[in-house]
Amino acid sequence: MAMHKAFKYLFIVLLLGTLAGYAYWTEYRPAGLFLQDLRSEVALDQGTPGDRGNLLGIQPELFANDYRSAALLQRKLGAYLEKARNAGLLNGKSIVVYPEHIGTWLVAAGEKNEVYAAASVTEAMAWLAVSNPLQLLSALIAAKGSDRLADALFRMKAEQMASDYQAVFGGLAKEYGVTLVAGSIVLPEPRVEDGVLLPGKGPLYNVSQVFATDGQALGQPQRKVVPIIAEQGFTAAAAAADLQVVDTPAGRLGVLICADSWFPQNYQALATGKVDLLAVPAFLTGNGSWNKPWGGYNGAATPADVQLKTGQLSEGQAWQQLAMAGRIEQSGARAGITVFMRGQLWDMGSDGLSLVADQEQHALAAKTPGASLINLWL
Repeated sequence: MAMHKAFKYLFIVLLLGTLAGYAYWTEYRPAGLFLQDLRSEVALDQGTPGDRGNLLGIQPELFANDYRSAALLQRKLGAYLEKARNAGLLNGKSIVVYPEHIGTWLVAAGEKNEVYAAASVTEAMAWLAVSNPLQLLSALIAAKGSDRLADALFRMKAEQMASDYQAVFGGLAKEYGVTLVAGSIVLPEPRVEDGVLLPGKGPLYNVSQVFATDGQALGQPQRKVVPIIAEQGFTAAAAAADLQVVDTPAGRLGVLICADSWFPQNYQALATGKVDLLAVPAFLTGNGSWNKPWGGYNGAATPADVQLKTGQLSEGQAWQQLAMAGRIEQSGARAGITVFMRGQLWDMGSDGLSLVADQEQHALAAKTPGASLINLWL
């Protein structure tokens, strides 16, 4: 009996010790300095400098470690803008455009080393979950998507993500005196109040926010109209009628997030708003995808004006013929830019040649080592 009690007490002590150790581990966040590759090259400089401004795409090369903190991300993106300023590509009428989901991975900011060292996005999200057990439980209760875990992970970090997103991109807009299209970020039913981006309590949306030269949010968050298959389990779709046009020093600007740029009804909605300029933050998953056969619309209904079958074009050809470069005239806009993400975020990979277009022609950016700057003078 004495031995039985001893084992019982020993088990309780070990259990309490394990729980205490786990609690300490979940709270501990290592700090440190990490090397970043800050290289960038001007990959395309189209048109003649003038006083009408320019569209400047920043195609960054990003890795998981760049999301250890908002400060690290801002440092890297700021280096690209410094290069652009030194090259004479920034002025008070510049509109700077970043790629889709550049803000989404702020979900990993301030987390444990295991998150950044993970071999896959799935593993990274698992570490994110076990590192935040109480927050995750609360978020799971409020989750609304069919992929409840993904919904909960973004939901539990929403306040920090929105704050970091505005600090990074609003801060860069103010520091460099430019209008800035901050790619996109996944947030629950976000809104702008008094120039500040705030998360809500409803469904998650993939949204893009424009920041003005004073660092304040301009207009309301632009929600993605056509989520792709990978997003449909945890993000909701907006209506084409929700597409907005905002006034900038260079003209009236509309934002089409990635797949939104493939569908004619979205251009018609922007035409109603008398759009002048188009920005398309984009993300193409998978290394080498640009030259592979086009696989169709990734879960969305095929536009009524497209008769092609999957595989008749390469992915790159499809982006040039069926997305913004081939449809800009439908909106009435005089110029547009599509900007892709590059780098290696866990196991996702990325591809895509950023491009600029007007109603007569388009031009692809050259491949460069590191990040690319893509410029179109208006």
